[in-house]
Amino acid sequence: MAFDPNAAAAPDSGIFGLDVDADAAAVVLVPVPFAATVSYGGGAEHGPAAILAASRQVDLFDLRYGRVYERGIHLLGAEPALAGEHERARRLAADVIARGGAGPGDAAAVAAVDAAGARVNESVYAITRRLLGAGRIPGVVGGDHSVPFGAIRACAEHRPGLGILHLDAHADLRRAYEGFRWSHASIMDNVLREVPQVARLVQVGIRDFCEEEFEAIGRSEGRVVTHFDLDWQRRRFGGDTFDGLCREAVAALPHDVYVSFDIDGLDPSLCPHTGTPVPGGLSFAEAAHLLRTLVDSGRRIVGFDLVEVAPGVDEWDANVGARMLYQLCGAAVHAAG
Repeated sequence: MAFDPNAAAAPDSGIFGLDVDADAAAVVLVPVPFAATVSYGGGAEHGPAAILAASRQVDLFDLRYGRVYERGIHLLGAEPALAGEHERARRLAADVIARGGAGPGDAAAVAAVDAAGARVNESVYAITRRLLGAGRIPGVVGGDHSVPFGAIRACAEHRPGLGILHLDAHADLRRAYEGFRWSHASIMDNVLREVPQVARLVQVGIRDFCEEEFEAIGRSEGRVVTHFDLDWQRRRFGGDTFDGLCREAVAALPHDVYVSFDIDGLDPSLCPHTGTPVPGGLSFAEAAHLLRTLVDSGRRIVGFDLVEVAPGVDEWDANVGARMLYQLCGAAVHAAG
């Protein structure tokens, strides 16, 4: 039977109701159900499965990008070992976090959690390298914000001079937060230290950060360009347009871009169960407009991630997450030409 994009999705269909093989898809999504170091609310490890279920309710024709589905989107199966890695590492990390972070007696637990994070990084790195080599656009679906490190590394090695467009409530520039090297709160610090091929990090939506992170931005000599939510709101209140702010943010990026999208970059009414919600942030339409501004600039999206979607008692978070994931897919395929 021919595929009907206007019909309801079958209950056992793939992402967005599609049944497209990975070797025929322009975008291949990598689920990473790992969230060992979340430090407030939990549940991001359930994000990939919840987004898959919610994605079957997304209508496939999109006014911004048209028939995105025709380019092919495939969600891989999660690596079987990841669930065990999460469970073991989360038990150890939760005890350390409950005590306010690592102390003198926590060296073994911290080492075990860091080792689990390193194994996740290597797994995601290897998968992403294979996808890039096959000409696919990789998209990581988390999991917490630690999980795309391997993908960012692979994309930056594939396209040296890469820029990152980082949408988030948090700067994620903390050093080994609560003692854990591969913390969700340290992803961009790790990228800047470990991936020299990343030329610039442009951050949008940032509204929750410590003084150390603020100082790190200032010391970066322009490698980090942070658009604080407070500054954008002040400028908008003073008459600047949101479109102008988006153009300004995108202008600082090089030609090749990786988009790292933490769902808590949105207004928390759109993601109330995410691990660390913060008042303020972008509306769905504003985030989608920023992505479209990136596409219209002529830049290429090499890869992307969507992280920190934590389903609650209803499907709202996953519903929003699935729809933002479709926008990311649409932006990526259109930016590829």
